Amino acid sequence: MRRYLTLFSLFARNSLQLALEYRADFVTACFQSSFWLIWGIAGTLVFYRFTGTLGGWTLPQALLVVGLFRIFEGVIDGVMRPNITRIVEYIQKGTLDFILLKPVDSQFMASLRQLNLMTLPDFVVGFALIGYGLWLERLLPGPVALLTFVLLMASAALIAYSLWMLLTTTAFWLVRIENIAEVLTAIYETGRYPVTAFGTGLRIVLTFVVPIAFMTTFPAAALLGTLDAVYLVIAPLMAGTLLLATRAFWRHALRSYTSASS
Repeated sequence: MRRYLTLFSLFARNSLQLALEYRADFVTACFQSSFWLIWGIAGTLVFYRFTGTLGGWTLPQALLVVGLFRIFEGVIDGVMRPNITRIVEYIQKGTLDFILLKPVDSQFMASLRQLNLMTLPDFVVGFALIGYGLWLERLLPGPVALLTFVLLMASAALIAYSLWMLLTTTAFWLVRIENIAEVLTAIYETGRYPVTAFGTGLRIVLTFVVPIAFMTTFPAAALLGTLDAVYLVIAPLMAGTLLLATRAFWRHALRSYTSASS
């Protein structure tokens, strides 16, 4: 584990060096994050112009959901997307050999090697929006709420990683998966609103089929002290199950891989 943490820190350091070489791009990314923040809040305000609550959530509470949506969008754009593009290229060109020959786990190397640190403003903006929502709510979460929030955030990060890796691994057979990725992105857009704002059928889908609710609604509910305790149990179990499924699917896919040398 320590070896892989060290290796990941090297990936992050290398990505940071590359990001600092293009400071104008970093400034542009900051402006883009600000724009999408305003856009996301504006979309939420449209609903609250006609009603005081949305799925039982007040505006300050919904701002926490929007903030978490921005954070995990940063995770997706900063970690998932860059590596999806690379993995598809490796498979298409048969150059995944260079990953398989390295003395580290191939899934780890292929899925976490490239980091887009231009998305760092998304994290800053997201946490700032969470803080602002809590301030409007006049709420200071206690230690238990914060610990629950951290556990759910960790579980949500593993869930997001697993979903995207399961999608990416299908490239061993489908080769081009851009359209499928866009569908998953479109589904993730629902995460900017509390899951209780949707009908029962869609709510079940967003909780147990494509578990977007675990990335936005449930961590926000943990901070607000309104989370149903059952989801605190389900979240790590779902994250662990999806991660194991990802590992098994990746190993199965490697058996179907035709390298450049074969």
